[in-house]
Amino acid sequence: MNTMKTVGLMVLMMGLLMLVGQWLGQEQGLILAFGVSLLLNLGMYWFSDKIVLMSYRAREISENDAPQLHMLIRRLAQQAELPMPKVYLIPSQTPNAFATGRNPNRSAVAVTEGILRILSQDELEGVLAHELAHVKHRDILTGTLVAAMAGTVTFLARMAMYASFFGSRDREGSNPLAELLLLILAPIAAMMIQFAISRSREFAADAGGARISKKPLGLASALRKLEAGVERYPMENAGTATAHLFIVSPLRGGGMLKLFSTHPPTKERIARLEQLALQGVA
Repeated sequence: MNTMKTVGLMVLMMGLLMLVGQWLGQEQGLILAFGVSLLLNLGMYWFSDKIVLMSYRAREISENDAPQLHMLIRRLAQQAELPMPKVYLIPSQTPNAFATGRNPNRSAVAVTEGILRILSQDELEGVLAHELAHVKHRDILTGTLVAAMAGTVTFLARMAMYASFFGSRDREGSNPLAELLLLILAPIAAMMIQFAISRSREFAADAGGARISKKPLGLASALRKLEAGVERYPMENAGTATAHLFIVSPLRGGGMLKLFSTHPPTKERIARLEQLALQGVA
């Protein structure tokens, strides 16, 4: 069901892309939209993991550097029937973690220095199992494609707006008001679709991680600590384009910012994990 929802949302995203492309240049605009989307998707598919790891100054750590961490990840990967991912350390006090890579054979798990300081063994195990669930579900590829399409929609909408300001848009049968609404609403709709996909995938990764580690309450406890830790030590170099990768949003904010968060409310995530524990996933 989660996969079906994701596919449906991605179809909506592609529809937005086609609408903006058609407005920008009719048939030629459609071709341009698909061309830009294809280039972005290919680039994100092959290089997104390297880009995001570099942007957070993550360095790969060997088993000699962190034997206990490697041993824990290896055991969880075996339980999840996944290859051993590469392990990276992010030099940040913010307690957080994410997984990246285009497929399970090219995956990596990155943790911050802060998360290793504040979590217990069970809590860290829950977090790492959550990230391996993302790898198992191939959420990284889905998130990459959706982010690329959302970026394309926004880029083309801006191009169309510039064209309307500086060029002639006197086309027969055109509706300037409707076109203006499309230019304003298309990027917002693309962003909301991206958030919907990201939130549904977080719930699925929580459940998957609980089943891998058999410790849903460990993950629930970790989420409480991580949310408080981010509020205290927000990640200075975190960007909105990559915030969805982390187990909790690295961006501090309240009010309207919570509404537009890439992650579901932590309280709701914890409640679902506690329900899994009651159902016997322990």
